[in-house]
Formats: sequence, structure tokens, C-alpha cells
Amino acid sequence: MVIFKASHIVKPAKALPENIVSLSEFDQFMPLTLTPTIYFYRPTNQELLKDAIHILKDSLSKALVKFYPLAGRLHWTTGGRVELHCNSKGVLLIEAESELKIDDFGDFCPSPEIVSLIPSADYTITPIEELPLLLVQLTKLNCGNIISLGLAISHIVADGQSALRFLSEWTKIARGSTELDDDDDLFLDRTILQPNEHQDDLALPTLNYSDFYPLPLVIGQTNNLEERKKATTAKMLQLSKDQVEKLKKKANQHQDQHEFSRFEAISAHIWKCMSTARRLKPEQETVLYMHLNFRNRLKTPLPKGYFGNTVLVVPITAMVGDLLTNPLGYTSSKIRAAIENVTDEYVRSSIACMKKIPDVSSSRYFHTVGCTQGSFYGNPNLTITSWIGLPLYGANFGWGDEIYMGPGSVAYDGKVFIIPSHNGDGSLAVPIRLQVEHMDAFEKYFYGEI
Repeated sequence: MVIFKASHIVKPAKALPENIVSLSEFDQFMPLTLTPTIYFYRPTNQELLKDAIHILKDSLSKALVKFYPLAGRLHWTTGGRVELHCNSKGVLLIEAESELKIDDFGDFCPSPEIVSLIPSADYTITPIEELPLLLVQLTKLNCGNIISLGLAISHIVADGQSALRFLSEWTKIARGSTELDDDDDLFLDRTILQPNEHQDDLALPTLNYSDFYPLPLVIGQTNNLEERKKATTAKMLQLSKDQVEKLKKKANQHQDQHEFSRFEAISAHIWKCMSTARRLKPEQETVLYMHLNFRNRLKTPLPKGYFGNTVLVVPITAMVGDLLTNPLGYTSSKIRAAIENVTDEYVRSSIACMKKIPDVSSSRYFHTVGCTQGSFYGNPNLTITSWIGLPLYGANFGWGDEIYMGPGSVAYDGKVFIIPSHNGDGSLAVPIRLQVEHMDAFEKYFYGEI
């Protein structure tokens, strides 16, 4: 049980001019629901927590001067699209206490207990123009000095890399640092990712809506309504460094050069295990959707300070029979080919393709378990998001580094994260959500050969 003690609307520390920011197509396809993450801290000194909420309020207000888009609001335009009004209406900061203890969270697998520590907003009830784009909850647990910090941030406004940059500078301000990242001012002009009317469209590869959607259905079904209704469950699977190396070795068994990465090998392993656990037919088509950061894949790289979404959802299609009858290297090679295919021309063609879609509402996904709106990436498909390479750790507000951070939810059937361990020992965490009837079999196959 969580008891809410107080809430505060935090606005930028100084008056800022209002303006409207047009969003890119990559922003438009992100969910309206907020992306949740959770941090746990164990300060060594109780005194550090006396002014915790005051420090958070003051430092957040100062951070919002630079990261002012987060203090704005979204507004509807046309075709299910939105625009960002930078109007300094502020973000929500909540103080709370919980009867839970740190041991109640076990392996920190996203659960209702974790969700209770992260603020949420119901876009189906509250008009989008009134919803904050950042929500923060500081919760004191019922076990000594341990506290949690739950964050919910609009994915339409910021991807993981942008959000973590904001968090890094917020924590520096909270610690009283004056050595902020001033070298790279925020770059907010999203039109840099709009189609260039002066470029020759014939030079672009041809991508159509059908290259991304609609998603394959389970053979014999005419829609995904039945699959959407099935009960799901989440688990936090772990891969030791030795298990990761074993999977890489298995994937690279017949690879003479340019060995497959751990992401490629592990993603291939997950895809094969999931197809087996779901008991899909050999002739079933299945798609792995991979979230790929393209910041450094453009001929003219984006400014380092670019604040927005630079993540492209890349579909990789296969027949289940081919996945299961070929070695792991076969599936790894399909993933490698899809990654290498994301060039400057591919990204620009994706933008042009998405811009032609008259209404994006049905193509958005949602960070909500059981949501019946938007695209469904579950059975027979899956989505893998890698946090490998992101600066995840070291969010020190003056209480020391976090003892754990991770996703606050695994939103739907077929959703998978790959997350490097906090201690940097080469092990990985794999939070995953599957239908209840498939989870035990998946876990058996996942660990069966490693």
C-alpha cells in the first residue's frame, strides 16, 4: 500500500517564452502513454534524506530551464498526430510512503508492486492538453533508509538517450555541481528529420506502409482480438557472462569473420525459443521488431544535443520453420542484415513512408498491459529493445548511486528488454512478458542449451 503525502507542480526556475515545436514522424509513432522507469537508493546516512524532496524540487526546476520541452504539453493536430506546446505548465512531483520493503520486490521484475512506486496519467480520461510530460514519485519504503524514485516520461518528447541526458544533468544540479554539459546545447529543431524536398526521391529505396504494418496473425485467425485478451505474465530472466559467451559462440560457430554481437546472438536465441514455446506452425510467418538508434547512421550525423526520438522500429520477417530448422547463426544473420540495412537512405525513406500515412493512431503502441488500442506486437510476433550501450547507471542525486534501476513495466505479450547488469560484469537481465500458457515453456527452452 502506498500513501500519497503531497504533490507539487514544478515549473522552470525562470520565465521562458512560449513556442510550438513540430515533432518528427519518429516522435509521432511513439505511445501516448508514459515510459516508466524505477530507481532504488540506499543512502548511507539518514541525514541525506531530510531535504530530499526540497532538493528534487529545486534542482528539477533549474533543470527544466534547459530541458523546457518536458514542462510543456501535447496538443492534437490532424491524422492522430500531435505537436508540442512549450508553455512551462510544469511537471508533477509526488511525495509518498509505502508499507513495502525492498525484499518485497524480489528480482525487481516489473509487477503491481513496482507500478505502485511510479506515477501514472490516464490519457483516456484527462485531455492530453492537461497531462504533464514528466511525472516523478519519491517514495520512502518501510525499511530503514531505502527510497525509490519512479519516473514516467513522454516517449513522444524524448527517447531513452534524450531522457537519460536530462536525468544526468538533473542529478548534477541536485548535487550542487556547476560543471554542467554546456558544450552541446539542446537541439530541438525536429524538421531536420523531415523529408528534404530538394533531394531526388528516386534515390531512396521504396518503403511502403505494408513493410511495417499490418503484423502477421496466427494462422487461422482473421484478427488479433483473441490474442490480445489472453492473460500474460512477466519474468526477469538472467544471463551470466558465461551464458552470454556461450550463445555468442553458438551463433558464430560457422562465422568466419565479423562475428555476431551479443545482441544479435541473444535476440536470435529469444526469437527461436519464443516461436517454439508458442507452438507455432512451421509455415507461420513471424516478425521480430527491433528498436534501432540511427543517430550515427546518417550521412550527416545529428547534433549531439538533439533532443527527441531517433529510434526506428525495424521489422525482420521469417518463417517459423526456417528459424527452428537452421542453426542460431542463420537467425543471427537475418538480424545482422536488418541492422546493416538501416542506412541514411533507409532512414529518409522511412520518414517519407510514415509521412504519407493519413492517420497514425492505429500504429502507435502503448505502455499499458492489456491495452486494446494501437498495434499489437504479440503472438506470433515480438519486440526487442536493447539498453546495451545506454548510460543507465550513476543517477546520483546526492544519496549515492542507485542500487537498482530498470523498466517499470513490460507492456505487452512478446515485449523483451536486454539490459546490462549494474555491476558491469558482462551479465545481462532479460525482462519479458508472454502469455501465461507460454512462459514456462519459453523459460525451459531459453536455458535449455546454455
